[in-house]
Amino acid sequence: MRGIFTPITKIRRQVFTEIARFAYERPLVSRDFSVLDEAPYRIIPGEVPQYRESVFKERAIVRERLRLAMGLPMRPASEHQPFTRDMETACSANYQIREPLVQVIPFACESCPTDRFQVTDNCRRCLAHPCSIVCPVKAITIEKSGAVINQDLCIKCGRCVEACPYHAIIRFGRPCAEACGANAIDSDELGRAVINQDNCVACGLCMVSCPFAAISDKSEILQIVSAIREGRPVYAEIAPSFVGQFGPLAKPGQILAGILALGFRDVVEVGLGADLGSLHEADIFLERVPEKQRFLGTSCCPSWEDFARKTAPDLDACIASAHTPMVATAIHIKQQDPQARVVFIGPCVAKKREALEPDVQPYVDYVLTFEELMGMFSAHSIELTDMDELPFTDSASRDGRGYAVAGGVADAIRHTIERRHPGHAVPVMKADSLQDCRKMLLLARAGKADGHLLEGMACPGGCIGGPGTLSQINRSGKAVQAFSEKSPYRDATENPRIAASSDEAPH
Repeated sequence: MRGIFTPITKIRRQVFTEIARFAYERPLVSRDFSVLDEAPYRIIPGEVPQYRESVFKERAIVRERLRLAMGLPMRPASEHQPFTRDMETACSANYQIREPLVQVIPFACESCPTDRFQVTDNCRRCLAHPCSIVCPVKAITIEKSGAVINQDLCIKCGRCVEACPYHAIIRFGRPCAEACGANAIDSDELGRAVINQDNCVACGLCMVSCPFAAISDKSEILQIVSAIREGRPVYAEIAPSFVGQFGPLAKPGQILAGILALGFRDVVEVGLGADLGSLHEADIFLERVPEKQRFLGTSCCPSWEDFARKTAPDLDACIASAHTPMVATAIHIKQQDPQARVVFIGPCVAKKREALEPDVQPYVDYVLTFEELMGMFSAHSIELTDMDELPFTDSASRDGRGYAVAGGVADAIRHTIERRHPGHAVPVMKADSLQDCRKMLLLARAGKADGHLLEGMACPGGCIGGPGTLSQINRSGKAVQAFSEKSPYRDATENPRIAASSDEAPH
């Protein structure tokens, strides 16, 4: 549903805008949260429900979304807790969000069937009725209205679907569970979806796949704005997938101007860290593969890396342990300004979890998605196309900017190896969903990937398909390609800023 402006998009943007407006306008020493008490009524006005059976339920869901957008935990539905509980604590720039980051709001979940075969009205009640004949457990009967499936008997074998000449039988399940390649969606005692946090890799695809907006993640908008308003030097590092995310007419220099207008000290391309990472992982590949390890799995996507280590622990040594470009860029910023507060702005929910890791915390202070940034623009009444375009410093190579698109990470590392060692061929395997990552790991375990470079991405299309994006994947891919071509440097080996930052490469 990314790139389509649905009621879910509208509500999420309204929630982020309310929190950002509160963050910018609140008196810093005030404990008055009445403006947030009123927010659900601004988002869900009137007495007639717009989306659900009750306007009161709609507002209750919005309240939990507001709390999550402040970085606060959800309140248990079974006991009373004030809506404003812990809000004063969350207003501190030093407040740190805690796991779980992605959560199901229980009373927003509609308890969708987990796996079901259903006969549609395309059933012609045909004489042959092959569906009932092929069913091994006789779960299908032919009645006056057409074929009927006894759900208690059905074993989900799918033979009826294949046999029906009218394609009148469909199989469907929970959109959140079908989107989750980590098998992290379970059910509670009431049949509602619940996230198994042991399996979850925080890819966030369940969140953008739920048609009822029952899943949300925590945000750090409030803490970022607090740091800005307290006068701290807050720097933004922006992922290469940013181009095209804020409308086709918003130019990179205008997006840069908009971010600075929010109070950020400066903006740095994460593509710089990507170039550093390309050099580092190229060195690892040349040094270790295949003599010391069978293959090298890239480390750019934290969800893929986490997934690989959880599902294939025997292959753990083959997954690169280098920091992601987000961290490499943050190290560069903090070496330039040790007092800096660094905010990663990108498409990814998993980066929020990565930023909580002990070895990452010293460098990355906060994480924002593009969707959350749009809420900040809205609260600040910033229209990007009206901004004066600022010059965008070329900090990254074309390959570094290409990290945003599936296949871009492997291509960047391969190009780096081939330019340093002409004639050294690098075989590559790629996957841009956790389902396909699972298959790739099975091939690797079977020895089919020996000597290869493996690129894993949790999101379809790569980072441009992340849960925090605003644009359609194909449109974003074209925008990233066009922006990449504007860099005067082909790859990491040509980037003059790498020499000055060589001691900052991730380890």
